[in-house]
Amino acid sequence: MIVLGIILLVVGLLIGIHLLFTLGIILIVVGVILEVLGAVGRPLGGRRHYY
Repeated sequence: MIVLGIILLVVGLLIGIHLLFTLGIILIVVGVILEVLGAVGRPLGGRRHYY
C-alpha cells in the first residue's frame, strides 16, 4: 500500500493530476499506520501482521 501510494504521488506530480497526488498521500498515511500497528503486535482485523 505504501509503494502504491508513492507511485500515485509521483505520477500525480509529474502529470499534474491533483486527485492522484491526494490519493497517493492518503495511501501512504494509511499504509504507515497499518505497518506501525502490525509492528507493535496489535491485532488488526484478526491478524497480528499486516502484509
